[in-house]
Amino acid sequence: MFHSMKTICTLLLLVVAAQADWPQFRGPTGNGHAKATGLPLTWSETENIKWKTEIPHRGWSTPAIMGGQVWITTATLEGNDFFVLCLDANTGKILFNEKIFHCDNPESLYNAVNVNCYGTPSCVIEPGRVYVHFGVYGTACLDTKTFKTLWKRDDLPCRHYRGPSSSPVLFENLLILSMDGVDVQYHVALDKKTGKTVWKTNRSVAWNDEHIDTKLAKDGDRRKAHSTPMIVTVNGKLQMLSAGAKASYAYDPRTGKEIWRFQFPDAWSAAPIPLFSHGLVLLISGFGKTELCAIRPDGNGDVTDTHQVWRLDKGVAKTASLIVVGDLFYMVRDDGIATCLEVTTGKEVWSERLGGTFASSPVYADGRLYFFNQQGKGFVVKPGRTFKLLATNTLDIGCMASPAVSDNALFIRTKTHPSLSKTHLYRIESAK
Repeated sequence: MFHSMKTICTLLLLVVAAQADWPQFRGPTGNGHAKATGLPLTWSETENIKWKTEIPHRGWSTPAIMGGQVWITTATLEGNDFFVLCLDANTGKILFNEKIFHCDNPESLYNAVNVNCYGTPSCVIEPGRVYVHFGVYGTACLDTKTFKTLWKRDDLPCRHYRGPSSSPVLFENLLILSMDGVDVQYHVALDKKTGKTVWKTNRSVAWNDEHIDTKLAKDGDRRKAHSTPMIVTVNGKLQMLSAGAKASYAYDPRTGKEIWRFQFPDAWSAAPIPLFSHGLVLLISGFGKTELCAIRPDGNGDVTDTHQVWRLDKGVAKTASLIVVGDLFYMVRDDGIATCLEVTTGKEVWSERLGGTFASSPVYADGRLYFFNQQGKGFVVKPGRTFKLLATNTLDIGCMASPAVSDNALFIRTKTHPSLSKTHLYRIESAK
């Protein structure tokens, strides 16, 4: 009996510890929520900054945090060299900074240098291991104690055209990658211990741009996507929700078998992560004809005409992911307008201009919503049916990367200064 209680207590402690970490893009459960309390309401370059560390080169990956370590990726501006960094979460000291991949001839970002870079996908961590991903340029697993590289893959094809963006996800013994380029579009699951391929599934959508090789300037984006998958349980069965170009899908994460697809024929370059709440999947189509749809996820095959519950085709965010709190969800458009809507109906509750431009996704913690724009402003909003702005805060430079939360602190990664090849990582925490 004593040993059983001890085991239960140990497991509970592990759960609490895991909730205090931020192991992947969009946090512990992939929905932007954190269990932290005591987060600061206000900050500036001279207030509530525990540390600020200069990060070389360029990277917009969200910080991944576990066991007192912060992991990020970065790359040279031209995309020749790709780096992995580990910082001490308490002090901001760089513990590890090594080049892990090199490419002699990286593909150009095609005038997308202000909306993407070569170090955008976020790391994902589990106890003892961190997994880093740079799209076609390479994927690797490192030991978090020794910093030794355990395995690498650089043989997964994909023409990203404007750079890699989708972050990897861990599921059971698998590391699942999204490879949505102009030439190939697929998911691949790697054995997390060895890096070997376990399954690979191509997107099933039918294309209507067969002349892509001769019309890259016009059609290059129309097969691409940037979204990260979300794994959920629907009626007791697992589904991996994934937004691609022209369609969103559900797959069995163990096998890669497609379960259903919902088509957006006139949209591409989807970026926001799909969400599952109140029995509905919330999907954003991407660029082109940008729409937000709520669908029932209990179908099979093409569910475009059968499972839609509601659809919104105006005022939809293109880049930042949605966040659900209670019966409401919130989004911020690229042009700085934040909107609150009902999950089950899509009915607008309020819409207010925060200002600036946005790429970073919001987080929810300590009863507050935190939004960060590209101009250095951080907005703290109280969730609810009445818009209430609690604070507006300012840093020197704004964000492309989404924030992370761990313990009682915000971890904010600012974008590269226009005249400097470096970024900064902040730990924002209330002064004791």
